Amino acid sequence: MSRIGKKPVAVPKGVTATINGQTVSVKGPKGELTFNFTEHVTVELGEGGVNVAPRDDSKPSRAAWGMSRTMIANLMKGVTDGFSKKLEINGVGYRAAVQGTNLQLALGYSHDVVYPIPAGITIQCAKPTEILISGIDRQRVGQVAAEIREFRGPEPYKGKGVKYANEVIFRKEGKKK
Repeated sequence: MSRIGKKPVAVPKGVTATINGQTVSVKGPKGELTFNFTEHVTVELGEGGVNVAPRDDSKPSRAAWGMSRTMIANLMKGVTDGFSKKLEINGVGYRAAVQGTNLQLALGYSHDVVYPIPAGITIQCAKPTEILISGIDRQRVGQVAAEIREFRGPEPYKGKGVKYANEVIFRKEGKKK
């Protein structure tokens, strides 16, 4: 039994949810998102919100149950509040700046890394060493953050590179003489 799947997803004020075949569409103040659920679960709009239930007692149905409910909950949160990830840049001379529709990163290479900002994502640099990525789609926000982090991941000796704000880098001791 999925503990998460049993709970209905509440539909906040100002949000409309519609189910059409295998697709859930959610429209809110920040935009519109859709999710295509598998045939292993049934999704219906009730009084308490959106209810997700497995079609049968098979392993794929039970596996998709909680995941489908969480995806629908993320749609609701995305169109009302949105999602954001914060990245920190550590290192001498490492910095970031938004220039038009591009994110320009100086990460110790011979050239600056230019990352085009995808549609639906906003990137802000309050300080040259902080990047705030925000949007309504949780998966896309996380993917953009991972792609930016991949340009120069944090290294374990000095901690230089791009890391998530809440990430802990395990430090290694250098060579002994």
